[in-house]
Amino acid sequence: MRLLFLLWGCLVLPGYGTLVGPKEISGFAGESVTLQCTYGDELKKYPKYWCKDVGVFVSRCSTTVYAGEDGRESSKDRVSILDSRRDRTLTVTLRELTPTDTGKYLCGISKLGFDKTFQVSLHVFSGAYRLATQLSSTSREDTSLVPSSSSSRPRVSIPLVRILAPVLVLLTLLLFTGLAVIGRCMFQWKKEAQLAEDTLEKEKVHLSHVVRNEVAEVHAGVGTWACLPPWSAHIRACFPCLENL
Repeated sequence: MRLLFLLWGCLVLPGYGTLVGPKEISGFAGESVTLQCTYGDELKKYPKYWCKDVGVFVSRCSTTVYAGEDGRESSKDRVSILDSRRDRTLTVTLRELTPTDTGKYLCGISKLGFDKTFQVSLHVFSGAYRLATQLSSTSREDTSLVPSSSSSRPRVSIPLVRILAPVLVLLTLLLFTGLAVIGRCMFQWKKEAQLAEDTLEKEKVHLSHVVRNEVAEVHAGVGTWACLPPWSAHIRACFPCLENL
């Protein structure tokens, strides 16, 4: 029963066995990448291949490249594959990478029934990503070359609140001083306006009394010729009838 279970596992489970390799590889557009998949002695005599996995739920190969059985390197398009049975390694080289090469691939060994496969993920980065990476690494190197002042003397950290406290106190004092000056000026202006209004009222009352007195004197006959200036004598001479007034 145990033997049957092991046999079923070897036949049904793809990738089961001693075929291993890198799970992920990456490269830049226009360059090449090389990887190796290793296998056990029991798989030496079987044909090896490399293909792109286009399956969704089940692995399915596209653009398959088989290794030469005589130990020579075989190539197809931009892919080269070499099976070294002595080292038990399958070496795959992908040249002139493009962003469309990003995806999942399979190192495979053809066997009767189900093939043994190992899935490898390839990531191809553009030149812009490479430039950004180089600039980032260069800036880190430049920063490491600049001597740090903190290494020569201890750095004292002053809290921001302590720095801003005097400024805030000064601004508060200036604000209160300004409000006090404005309030005092308004009070003084109001007081002067009230005083001017009272003075004007008193002058009006005084003027009304004066006018009233003058009117009373006129009606009482106080305004006689004796109160007239000297030149009034000529008028009396010319108009004698006015003497009776």
